[in-house]
Amino acid sequence: MPENDLLFTTDHAMAVLEQTPNGVLVVDKKTIIRYVNPSFYDMFHCVGETVSGQPAAKVLHSDCFERAIASGGRLTAKETASEHGVSFRAGIFPVEGQDLYCGIFVDISEEERARQRLRDLSASTLERAQEVISRQMQAAQEIAHLLGESTAETKVLLVKLMSLFKEKGRL
Repeated sequence: MPENDLLFTTDHAMAVLEQTPNGVLVVDKKTIIRYVNPSFYDMFHCVGETVSGQPAAKVLHSDCFERAIASGGRLTAKETASEHGVSFRAGIFPVEGQDLYCGIFVDISEEERARQRLRDLSASTLERAQEVISRQMQAAQEIAHLLGESTAETKVLLVKLMSLFKEKGRL
């Protein structure tokens, strides 16, 4: 056995599950919650609530576990649970040799907020650009109108002057 191999015990696995920054939820085949790690409680703002024994859909406000089980046990989903104020990416998979399914939930709320800010900024920029274009078109139309009026007035004046010179030339 190589020297860097670690005898990975149940205690190690539990320590990893308890310390990971990602939410972990384990459900049975009826999607009843059997295990929740501390990060899940934090992510879904349900610290102090009794979550174990509840249907996953009731807590998540999503049917992702039902969809995973229906599709053979594996699913990757990106969803928002607005009731909890969280957007998440979930990877759901069956636990080998058990009638259990595990979901790993990564909080992508900040990424989604940044994406929304970018969409809002883009929409605002496009709106302002449209306003500038409209003002420019209006100014161009006003200038064209004034030039047209001035040209018409100049033509009238020149025609009158030409008439006067023609009349003087006849005298």
